Amino acid sequence: MVHRSVHLVLGLQLLTNIAAHSALGAGAEIGRGGVYSVVELDFRGPRQGPADVPARDIDFWVLFRHESGSSAIKVHGYWDGDGRSGTSGDVFKIRFCPIRPGRWDLAEVHSSAPELDRQHQGDHITATASDHPGFWLVDTESPGHRWYRRSDGSHPYIIGNTHYSFLSGYRDGGRPTGRDIAEDVARNAAYFKKLRFGLQGDRYPHPTEKPFLDDQGRPTDDGDHSHRPNPRWFRDRVDRAVRAAYDHDLIADLILCGPDTGLSRSTLRARHNGGDPTPYLKSIAARYGSYPNVWICLCNEYDIKRPRYSEEEVARFGRILRGFLPYPTPLSVHPSTKPWSAKFDALPPWNDHQIIQRKLRQLGPAADAIRETWSGPQGGAPRHRPTIDDELSYQGEGDRHNEGDTVASHLGAFLGGGYGTTGEKSANKVGQYFWGRFDPSIHTAADNLKWLRDTIDTRITFWRMAPDEGIFTNLDPGSRGLAWPGREYVLGTDKARRGIIAQLPPGTWTVVRFDVMAREEAILSREATGRFTFDAPDGRAVLFHFKKNGDSNAFEPVRNHTVRVGESIP
Repeated sequence: MVHRSVHLVLGLQLLTNIAAHSALGAGAEIGRGGVYSVVELDFRGPRQGPADVPARDIDFWVLFRHESGSSAIKVHGYWDGDGRSGTSGDVFKIRFCPIRPGRWDLAEVHSSAPELDRQHQGDHITATASDHPGFWLVDTESPGHRWYRRSDGSHPYIIGNTHYSFLSGYRDGGRPTGRDIAEDVARNAAYFKKLRFGLQGDRYPHPTEKPFLDDQGRPTDDGDHSHRPNPRWFRDRVDRAVRAAYDHDLIADLILCGPDTGLSRSTLRARHNGGDPTPYLKSIAARYGSYPNVWICLCNEYDIKRPRYSEEEVARFGRILRGFLPYPTPLSVHPSTKPWSAKFDALPPWNDHQIIQRKLRQLGPAADAIRETWSGPQGGAPRHRPTIDDELSYQGEGDRHNEGDTVASHLGAFLGGGYGTTGEKSANKVGQYFWGRFDPSIHTAADNLKWLRDTIDTRITFWRMAPDEGIFTNLDPGSRGLAWPGREYVLGTDKARRGIIAQLPPGTWTVVRFDVMAREEAILSREATGRFTFDAPDGRAVLFHFKKNGDSNAFEPVRNHTVRVGESIP
């Protein structure tokens, strides 16, 4: 009798599950897009005005479930005013990124607002196959987890640029920059792989358009009102930049706090919300967490400017944000010129990479800054994460870095086992690094950095490599190298040196020299063996590449990949 009861219960449960699945499958298609696209869905909720606080007061999320039952993703929604940049309205939105083809059901639609609760539940979106490379993920198979990969398995190398306040469209003297946000993003994408920028106007605010709304619903630059994001600012400016970056597969590295003024740095203090930045962090995750090209920096120079934040506070903010992010969005924080704080090592994990700010002019020191950060404090354990020097070299009179300084230091960051970011700084707080208007005729290192990045992407299996100069002797002290032992090596030099020796492992090797300043390459040998002697020229940034012949697995260039049902999920 007990067995019959159990069978009856199981049978009823099975019928219930089948009925529920059928009900979901019967819903309407309300969106369609390729894998790793961003599908935006509209919902109608309670009408909100500029003095209301929906980011805090209305909970709204959707659980998307793949038709196979193997994947479920919870995505938070956000209020978008009237959906046309107005600051009053009843439009709420969900942005979802499908990670595999097929039908994605809105399995659960939850909201604390009755008007939104269960709206569109049972409907679905359809994802089609695409060649988009997907999210940026720490490559846990790379030596020391130093490198990033994409969802499709490709490994583009990253060199970035900086436009702290370009979203405002204003520059020194209260003058408009005259450059459209999307156009500036597109120009950057032709040279760089990442653009870091603040979400506020900072030192160069717009005279009337502001990122937040105060308690009376008036636009304000004061980040202590971050619990009330202004939908007009975020739709017309931040959305425009992020979407343009997505269209060009450029990383949009969003700085949530800062970089410079007290007003822009107070977003995480959130004084007018009782010191709780959760509504702001949730709204950022909702608007931008589904974009595969988005990275997030919690704060710029969190430890030196006012308001400043402790490591414990930063880690708490990071864990809050991570709790709302639906995907593995790269997340970190930007310190001052001090080393990455050892206090973070003792706190619960929240960041997937570490950022440093070491403005350097030479190859060797730039490499060492990356290596030392990854290695951790003396006596401590290595930090098995990628490392990025996000203020490695600002070209221009502001920091007195010339073109050669900027190029040499970025080659050094690569040879240190990490990444670097540049900018153009004509004077203190002045230049493209703040207001944008990217111009490679002024930021002249840009074309050399593009050439370096293209060379790395098409010629070097760097994600198999770690810092090591072991096969080389008679080196200048400033030289640095990377190795995939027995398969591939690179060596960077910045001074003339005669009689450098490479003791090559068994086999024949092709040796190529790349002069990054001259943007020239030369084949030194196609059949090098054993003890190979060569000279380094008098150049600021020269890269030698040694690749074993006949090794079909030695290089797989940056590629596109079509994701199909049944493949692993990032």
